[in-house]
Amino acid sequence: MTEPPFAGTEEEHLTGALDRQRVTFRWKADGLDAAGLSARVGASALTLGGLLKHLALVEDHYFQAMLDGSPYTERWDRLGHDGTEFTLSEEDTPEAVYALWDRTVERSRKRLAAALADGGLGQAIALTGPDGSPASLRRMVCDLIEEYARHTGHADLLREAVDGRVGQDPPPGWRPAGEL
Repeated sequence: MTEPPFAGTEEEHLTGALDRQRVTFRWKADGLDAAGLSARVGASALTLGGLLKHLALVEDHYFQAMLDGSPYTERWDRLGHDGTEFTLSEEDTPEAVYALWDRTVERSRKRLAAALADGGLGQAIALTGPDGSPASLRRMVCDLIEEYARHTGHADLLREAVDGRVGQDPPPGWRPAGEL
């Protein structure tokens, strides 16, 4: 389990909270086949596979466009940021969707570490508010924690419907399927 420190710096608390949300979400979505990733609950079209894709887009959006104004990768240019990333396509095999999220999060972790080393949480980023004033990296990290918390709640319901998996944290020693 990834646990934020009980007595650390602001940076350690925020990055620890973000990583805990990421790990919990990944555990909720882990190890499913195409049917499990496509399972729905009730009238909602939301799926765990769609959430994996959506959060990969969110990671890229935050750590590219919002952080420093970098353009999206080709995949997101094709999909747009209009909700279509929630839909699984034929190319979205379980292996591809898990790899997409895993690679994107690893890239985001590196970009966050570099940004923190280059100016800390208080630095201005490319994102601006309605009045044109820049947001801080702190605000961006807090917003991403909120995004993960919301979707981890969705993942709780979806995963329980697929195979009954429940719980707040992964078991000790858990690693994503296929990871050594």
